[in-house]
Amino acid sequence: MHPVVSQLVQLQELLLIRDEQKVAIGAGSEHLDHLDTSIQSMTSKLPKDTRTLFEKLQKKDHIVIAPVADGICAVCGMTLPISLVQAVRLAREIHSCPTCARMLYYPESPARRVGKRPRRSEPKKVGMARFSAETLMIPRLQSTDKSGVITELAYKMEDEGFVDKAEKLVEGAMERESIISTAIGHGLAVPHVRGVEGGGLSLAMGISGKGIRWDENAKKLTRIVFFIVIPTAAAAFYLKLLSGLSETFSKADARKAITSEKDPAKLWKALVKVTRSTIK
Repeated sequence: MHPVVSQLVQLQELLLIRDEQKVAIGAGSEHLDHLDTSIQSMTSKLPKDTRTLFEKLQKKDHIVIAPVADGICAVCGMTLPISLVQAVRLAREIHSCPTCARMLYYPESPARRVGKRPRRSEPKKVGMARFSAETLMIPRLQSTDKSGVITELAYKMEDEGFVDKAEKLVEGAMERESIISTAIGHGLAVPHVRGVEGGGLSLAMGISGKGIRWDENAKKLTRIVFFIVIPTAAAAFYLKLLSGLSETFSKADARKAITSEKDPAKLWKALVKVTRSTIK
């Protein structure tokens, strides 16, 4: 990958993480101050012409650099000329999408969403059913640490035919955790991976009976874990989902309703019920 492209991808990730922190934890946290400092530092190190383009695009949307997936710009969905795809893959210089103007990059062997897309004739799904299913519920996680839980949930997604390359998902999720923890309080954690193209946003859910110490300095154990895969174009919508989950599980009754279930079918019904008013 072109070194400047790699820098832009990292910078975009920091911007998106900052948005997550604002939604999940709120403004004014020490983490946000550190993120702002890192973002300013990385932005200042960009070549002048790239920085100008980056700042121009950022005023419209935090997704300023988009992956190429199957010859398509993963954000605007337009098919790219073969010659442009090849040029992006060679990464000798930075190229932009001729339709949405976002800068482009070619990811190396990413995990993909492989589940079947619903037919137009099928009834429209609502609420949590848009993103998950009973088959992605694990009411009794076997793992006792963060890495193990993420691995368990990622392979559950692969085993149920929602994604491929679970090992890539685990790698991406752990890289994300190394920046800032995805534990958001109330015993809830939302590890996730972006850039999983080929379909919509999807999540698996696991419950730990004894609780997991998500981070070394965590004062409260994590018991409810959502593992989420996010296509690039759904980055903004993920924030709405995160907000809905945060609102739902800030309530003790909702947490109790979820953690008391030991059967996947009952856990799924409980999840749908407690999120009915917060996740549309």
